[in-house]
Amino acid sequence: MATINFKLIRQLWMFLAVADEQHFGRAAARLGMSQPPLTEQIKILEQSLRVQLFERNRRGTRLSAAGAAILPAVRQFAGQVEQLERVVKEVAAGQSGVLHIGAITSAMLDAVPAILGKLREQYPGLTVFVREIDSAEAITQLESGELDLAFVRFDGDNQGDINVLPLTEDRLAVALPKNHDLAMLTVVPIRKLAAEQMVMSSRQVSPAYFDKLTSICRTYGFSPRVLHEVRSVTAQIAYVSCGQGVALVPSSMSKLSPENVIVRPLKENIRVITAAVAWNIARHHPMVDASVALLSALYPDNERKIRQ
Repeated sequence: MATINFKLIRQLWMFLAVADEQHFGRAAARLGMSQPPLTEQIKILEQSLRVQLFERNRRGTRLSAAGAAILPAVRQFAGQVEQLERVVKEVAAGQSGVLHIGAITSAMLDAVPAILGKLREQYPGLTVFVREIDSAEAITQLESGELDLAFVRFDGDNQGDINVLPLTEDRLAVALPKNHDLAMLTVVPIRKLAAEQMVMSSRQVSPAYFDKLTSICRTYGFSPRVLHEVRSVTAQIAYVSCGQGVALVPSSMSKLSPENVIVRPLKENIRVITAAVAWNIARHHPMVDASVALLSALYPDNERKIRQ
């Protein structure tokens, strides 16, 4: 079994300090040490890795090509170490509740803050880590245990051990350039979009949502002419703002639209799930159970499909 090389970890922290400061003296002061031992440790690290990490001259210190190449990975590793340290401190202090949440951007502005506020009221010792994900990443990361909860745009049934609770829905609308002929209408018949170039949420990011929208279009007699596939609803609005087509979006997006974009509801009352929470029932986590119970109370009208 491999042992942890704490000496290497310490040297990587030193490497980051020098990379940030671009000066050995300032880096040494930041680390609370004198410059000669720092210089010596960087030399040892370079010998161990068999690469030169910094180029030094009278004007200062800068990363070499090799140093710049490994810097992103070292930063990521340092972040993971810091996160591990925080979790260990929480556990040592008796605050062992830790929840890892992934969410699409729109959910981070709405559903996630609502549930986190309630959770922190009831469980003041809870530690929560939130990061942005695409809907397509959710199932894999829930299955692996990398995430405990995923707030995504997921319009479908449970999948295997992954349970889904719909949270919010909205009427479907179309985002149009302000000078578009259809912007003159109060409501837009969906068939009027048959000849339009469209900006769609990428199927790679959210397969179920993409398939639902294309299915809706086909129900009304046309296949969407997709000019761009983008990674979020806000990106759809941005592309429309740049004159790159029209976009099917939730009506609520009118609040986030710039002046040159008009969001008109479709004439047909078509509703779509804008946020759902997913979790893995095969991985028991008390805080997941608590979160789902709170979400069920916050969104009492939504139908649940939960297996015990």
